[in-house]
Amino acid sequence: MNTHDWIIPDWPAPSWVKAVTTTRAGGVSVGAYASMNLAAHVADDPAAVVENRRRLREALNLPAEPAWLTQVHGRGIVAAEGALSDAEGAGGGAGGVEGDAALSRTPGQVCVVMTADCLPVLLCDRAGTCVAAAHAGWRGLADGVIEVAVAALDLPGNSLLAWLGPAIGPLAFEVGDEVRAAFVAHNPAAAEAFTLKGARWHADLYRLAHQRLAALGITEIYGGGLCTYADAERFYSYRRDGATGRMATLIWITADR
Repeated sequence: MNTHDWIIPDWPAPSWVKAVTTTRAGGVSVGAYASMNLAAHVADDPAAVVENRRRLREALNLPAEPAWLTQVHGRGIVAAEGALSDAEGAGGGAGGVEGDAALSRTPGQVCVVMTADCLPVLLCDRAGTCVAAAHAGWRGLADGVIEVAVAALDLPGNSLLAWLGPAIGPLAFEVGDEVRAAFVAHNPAAAEAFTLKGARWHADLYRLAHQRLAALGITEIYGGGLCTYADAERFYSYRRDGATGRMATLIWITADR
């Protein structure tokens, strides 16, 4: 995995819980999608996406095809065990079933979300019996995708670990009044995550996610601080580039326990 420059979460999850976030490195896509684009819904060459996904499975020795989702910036969650994968060919569509989070309690089932500025959030319990991945852009975060994922795990917050992957940082993420209002209406303390610069607010997705997780009783929160917008060599960024690829953040339970 190191040859791909991928990110391994630094968190105290059990050894049989595996997780990774890909970067741009290690694939065959070219141009705006160079090189490890894993999204089938962008205008990349479908054959390149198929090869990139094959390389992903091979490099990680994945036990199964990841449960690719059709993400809609909502808060829907699906079980990876029942999600439709894109194993028949990445060029055939955007992904599998519609949703913005996936969970699994079954060894060998791989949860995955794709991002290019939105915040990937991983969850697992300390006992390593269940895992989840959530795609938390500002819309999903405001609508409660983290809350839905935690509720689906059906475990006390103080038994869970969370890890926050690469996302657009507060120095780059400009938003309007309506975005700030959506968060502040839910929690007045969310105002602390917004800084006014000129006529625009700068939003801190990491801080907003921390607030949501803490409100659910989750205090062991790891990761954060990697800005997709600021690092064009390593990360895709929709805000920065428009036409761009997607990284993947995956989590699964292995059969070796």
